[in-house]
Amino acid sequence: MRHTHMNRRDFLKCAGAVATLPLTTVELAFADADRNFTFAYISDAHIQHIQGTKFVRNWDRGLIRAVAETNLLNPRPDFVVFGGDLAQLGKKEELDHGAEMLSKLNYKMYGVLGEHDYYLDLGEYWSKLYGPHYYSWDHKGVHFITLNSILTYDKWTFERWPSAEQRMNEMAGLDNPNGSPFMVGETQRAWLKKDLAKISQDTPVVLFSHSPIQKIYKGWNFWTEDAEDVQAMLESYKDVTVVYGHVHQIQYNQIGNISFHAVMATAWPWPYPQSYAQAESHLPKLTVPMNRANPFHERDATGWQFIDVNSGRIAMHYNLSDNTNRTVKYNPDIGKPEDSFYQAASRQVAPQQHY
Repeated sequence: MRHTHMNRRDFLKCAGAVATLPLTTVELAFADADRNFTFAYISDAHIQHIQGTKFVRNWDRGLIRAVAETNLLNPRPDFVVFGGDLAQLGKKEELDHGAEMLSKLNYKMYGVLGEHDYYLDLGEYWSKLYGPHYYSWDHKGVHFITLNSILTYDKWTFERWPSAEQRMNEMAGLDNPNGSPFMVGETQRAWLKKDLAKISQDTPVVLFSHSPIQKIYKGWNFWTEDAEDVQAMLESYKDVTVVYGHVHQIQYNQIGNISFHAVMATAWPWPYPQSYAQAESHLPKLTVPMNRANPFHERDATGWQFIDVNSGRIAMHYNLSDNTNRTVKYNPDIGKPEDSFYQAASRQVAPQQHY
């Protein structure tokens, strides 16, 4: 397998601008170079309507810039994935405004549904813009799956709230006890079982979801209730990678044969535990929080990342604004992803001193 990396300087030559936003390109490299391809990933724009034609400018600028930089990528990606939460409160005005920006992409786009896009009208308008809530496709030997992972219990969705607007506002809250855990649900799990049965267990599988298909911290809804059920369906496949948004921060993990990687947001960074007083720290075991260089800078703790995927295993290169760049990649010697500086360096044994 051939690894191809693009550093920050090379990217700037291609883009002609300082890239400070979450732009992810993924290369899948094969022995036959004619099968190699890349795709780009943008997520969590949270376009927010104020009134009339006014929207929150910072969120607008984040998505506009990510789209512009994606269009300047060289080599050109085969397609783009938008990872969910295009809108903030699911309004038609927000989805239309975000869709207009995404329409400037010079590539085919695949959409992942986020909770902020869903809980006002239960994804009805999203479907008019982008089609089904879950689906799969094959591209050059790789099987791609998109799941709607932000469903919840029917009683919470259909019986608890007096209006759709209140339901949306409750699910959109941060660290909100009135929210409800996300799930894929029985219908999609049955569909997934049939979908996976069509491919060989040697086929690389890349699954896109908005929430992580794992249980990280329920209090922040970094949680998918039926995560273990979905993981069990994937455990017999040789190379599986799950890429998700929602968390607005660097996360990575390994559960059995599945590698998990989060992407950054174009809107804002999630508050980090050091500055968050409402709950104790419950970060994933393998996550190293970033040093917040300047929490008052609108682009601090946002970034763009290039990702190499070889045989279903991701090497993720984060290029961060006003912060130290990071690389998180799968290490076959230990069988899971690790941070090349914070973790790999700590495993190096210091040379013995001779006296």
